[in-house]
Amino acid sequence: MAGRCLYTPHYHSKTEQEAQCTQPELLTTGTGLPIGNKTSSLTVGPRGPMLLQDGIFIEEMAHFVRERIPERVVHARGAGAFGYFKVTNDVTNYCKAKVFEYIGKKTPVAVRFSTTTGESGTSDLVRDPRGFAVKFYTEHGNWDIVGNNTPIFFVRDPILFPSLSHAQKRNPQTHRKDPNMLWDFLSLRPETLHEVTHLFTDRGIPDGFRFMHGFSNHAFRLVNAKGEAVYAKFHYLSNQGVKNLSKAAAKALAGTTPDYAFKDLSDAIDRGDFPSWTLYIQVMTLEQAKNLPFNPFDITKVWYHSEFPLIEIGTFTLNRNPVNYFAEVEQIAFSPDKLVPGIEPSPDKVLHARMFSYPDAQRYRIGVNYQQLPVNRPKQSKVANMERDGAMALGDNQGNAPNYYPNSFGCLRDSREFLESTTCLCGDVARHEDSDDNVSQVRKFYLEVLSEDERQHLCENIAESLSGAQPIVQKRAVKNFTDVHPIMGTSDGRTGETGSAKKAQAPQTIISLY
Repeated sequence: MAGRCLYTPHYHSKTEQEAQCTQPELLTTGTGLPIGNKTSSLTVGPRGPMLLQDGIFIEEMAHFVRERIPERVVHARGAGAFGYFKVTNDVTNYCKAKVFEYIGKKTPVAVRFSTTTGESGTSDLVRDPRGFAVKFYTEHGNWDIVGNNTPIFFVRDPILFPSLSHAQKRNPQTHRKDPNMLWDFLSLRPETLHEVTHLFTDRGIPDGFRFMHGFSNHAFRLVNAKGEAVYAKFHYLSNQGVKNLSKAAAKALAGTTPDYAFKDLSDAIDRGDFPSWTLYIQVMTLEQAKNLPFNPFDITKVWYHSEFPLIEIGTFTLNRNPVNYFAEVEQIAFSPDKLVPGIEPSPDKVLHARMFSYPDAQRYRIGVNYQQLPVNRPKQSKVANMERDGAMALGDNQGNAPNYYPNSFGCLRDSREFLESTTCLCGDVARHEDSDDNVSQVRKFYLEVLSEDERQHLCENIAESLSGAQPIVQKRAVKNFTDVHPIMGTSDGRTGETGSAKKAQAPQTIISLY
């Protein structure tokens, strides 16, 4: 805009700033009233008291004390960037979503990376699952994949999620992180073993955000133009490769550069080294889902690539940093309920819970009209609904269009073209306790995926964290790891000797601490 003083955080001297302000605009209040003096309050004489009639001061302070919206309960600390998605492979035989319409098609995207349990001001170098959320601004509305950097999650029933979150946060008495809380909950819920094992390996502290994969965790139902459906999981694999930090490196960086991951991402984009990820799907037919020996919608489980290989869809590339962090990252809102035609929910009950709780949380944090904010509103489709009013209704509030449906005066209509596919459900309504196998996939990961050194590091990391818990909690946790494999619970993690014969040689084992 001609004459506007453009500020960016990359100015290194006052001279550069002044060079951009050759035609400064008139300073005004929020309602556009010109300000004569913004450096002095209105007082009775130079030493007298202030006056309540000083609207400029009142506006300044009233806005200042309301600058912070509530933090996200989880994923409070996050970095964001923007770019585009490009289709590289035809998957229209699986999915009719317009975003996958043809090879070469580009769609704008926004991505937010985050840690999970810490507050907004904490370090981004902690051992913690990383959030990895992607928003596609498609012609049929916004589509969100709200995932993590691990392919599984801690719990399979959403009623446990608040307790999982509380156990990882601060003790209500001491306001400190408490290993007793964490390990008490984890050890009482053995389904957490799969995620915990991933988290305490060398993969637990990614080297920034660019060098980690992302996963939808949940399965979704894909529908093609013929109405044929399959189940699918989304994977986004880093084209930069995967790099992680050792405990020592992360600890050193946390003391000097606690914003390391933020800085690494923004610096890379600034220098033109645009990070990218390749989007894949795993596909499972409805018949395969029925016959699978475990619940395919249990997010403590993975679908093995040997049975359900990855199918490439396209790549997304991040090439723009936020202009304003609050507007574009703090206020960006993701939710698994933002699904476009061709992509529908699976029977995953954790997904169903998130489809309610995420938009509910955003209405609390940002307001009922959060989807009207520039970063959240659709870029390639027009909003036309019956929703009006509420705090911060932006624009013309849809003018004089009717706010009820059906009506005789507007020109809106629904279309059977976009009906969801039909699903048949049958079962007893009850609070079903899923006592599924909690250890076989963890055992396979431990023995077949991790190297001997990685198994050793895993046991050391668990032991270090678990050492702060009470003996009764330690004993129960070690019993769970022993159920995964005796080597894991009673040795240093290598596949050789176990038990007391090994303790003297390798004191950093899970069991040798007790």
